[in-house]
Amino acid sequence: MLATFGQYIVLIVVIMLLVMLANKLKVAYPVMLVLGGLLLSFQTWIPSVKIDPELIFIIFLPPLLYEAAWYTSWKELWRWRRVISSFAFLIVLVTALVVAIFSSWLIPGFSLALGFLLGGIISPPDAVSASAVLRFVKVPKRLSAIVEGESLLNDAGSLIIFRFSLIAVETGRFVFHEAALSFVSVIVMGIATGLVIGYIFYIALLKLPTTPQMDIVLSIAAPYVMYIVAESMHFSGVLAVVAGGLYLSARSHRYLSYRSRFQGTTVWSVLGFVLNGLIFMLIGLELPEIIRQLGEVSMGEAIKYGLLITGILIVSRIVCTLFASVFTVFISRYITTADNRPGWRGPILLGWAGMRGVVSLAAALSIPLQLKSGAPFPQRNLILFITFVVILVTLVVQGLTFPALIRLVNMPDPDHHASPEEQHRQIRQQLAAATIQFLESHPDDLARSNSLLQQLKTKLQQEEAFMEHCDNTHELGIFGKVYLEALDHQRHLLHQINKNPTIDEDIIREQHILLDLEEEKVRSRYVIEPE
Repeated sequence: MLATFGQYIVLIVVIMLLVMLANKLKVAYPVMLVLGGLLLSFQTWIPSVKIDPELIFIIFLPPLLYEAAWYTSWKELWRWRRVISSFAFLIVLVTALVVAIFSSWLIPGFSLALGFLLGGIISPPDAVSASAVLRFVKVPKRLSAIVEGESLLNDAGSLIIFRFSLIAVETGRFVFHEAALSFVSVIVMGIATGLVIGYIFYIALLKLPTTPQMDIVLSIAAPYVMYIVAESMHFSGVLAVVAGGLYLSARSHRYLSYRSRFQGTTVWSVLGFVLNGLIFMLIGLELPEIIRQLGEVSMGEAIKYGLLITGILIVSRIVCTLFASVFTVFISRYITTADNRPGWRGPILLGWAGMRGVVSLAAALSIPLQLKSGAPFPQRNLILFITFVVILVTLVVQGLTFPALIRLVNMPDPDHHASPEEQHRQIRQQLAAATIQFLESHPDDLARSNSLLQQLKTKLQQEEAFMEHCDNTHELGIFGKVYLEALDHQRHLLHQINKNPTIDEDIIREQHILLDLEEEKVRSRYVIEPE
């Protein structure tokens, strides 16, 4: 027991080192973790890993979806709602159909139902992989919004296809109108379930006398409740978590205190980082187990099928995104679209951003070993191996080449957003001006004449004037550097003050927290990257 626990502690340390290396090389960390897991999988000191699909769907998926939904922009999601919906559902369906046709034609003994099963498994791009790649490159805001929005919803579409294909393989029959009706009801009721549960949590957090710690615990419990309740009623647990997460995120300023928001952000960032790291490392470590289950199919044939299906998958997605661009130009004659001239650059980048991930592997692993009749599930091992090849190739090849493709395509930003520095400055000026106006028009005469409030007003006026003259990048850089050094100087001074036995150390800790908050404010306000 102690030795096994020690092995997993070492594994976590290895994950940290690989992520550090990925950041140093400016490579998306999922790529580095999968490759690292592959290398480690053949080491004798690493315990044999066998991923339980329930572990992925119940333990990992709800919090990761919830965190992604929480930080998704409602504005961007609504602006690109048609594109995101078509990518998340229509393109997933088309991709699954293409994979079904080609796999049943290429692979001996592969029926159309098995092809749809494979297509449902490998059709959804992975949210974490694409987001991690986009961290290291500069792309137009619309591209990142579409990729992130699509990745929130496409798991639901693919898992529904997977569910119906599994039934078709089991029963040998597929009734289209029944499947279509069930598809719609699963989506609609999944969203409704998430919204209802989100509203219950919203009212509870709003009315009950909770502490920040309780708020964080409830926020962690919320996605699990949404997912489990929806799945228990055979609705989409993915869409329940996404809908509930979006609902609660939009109202967080109403029911969460500033302490809950600040502490919750830290907890969720750590939780998401650990879960993502473990997932991608486990993908790599799973390879020996998948090879052992390959059965009668030779390794060479399995790799050939995996590479062919991967190529078909990549090409079909790019073709779909280019067709979506052409269709947008056509339909914009009749309805208002967010962009009636999307061009070819954006669709090419969106098509290449189709890295697959852990949801696909978990879905493949969840295929039962036997049919209800007791016969072995046909082609299960080959489906599992092809899924692994698709994940590996798309993550490594597309993940490593995506930054180069972005530079090659050189897509201009058609939205012409102001720089982050300029947006920070505009918002701070508006907030300062609004606060000054509020203080000047306050109905309480005593408040308007209060000396401390007058000093606050003067400070805001000075800040407003400062923001008007901080467009000099060089001067702003010097200001930020020296200010941060001054904050460090205050930390050293606190350390000296703490040696005084009459000073309560809890007060020193509170002052350290205030200095940390001030540093975070300075770095975010003046867009200074942490060292």
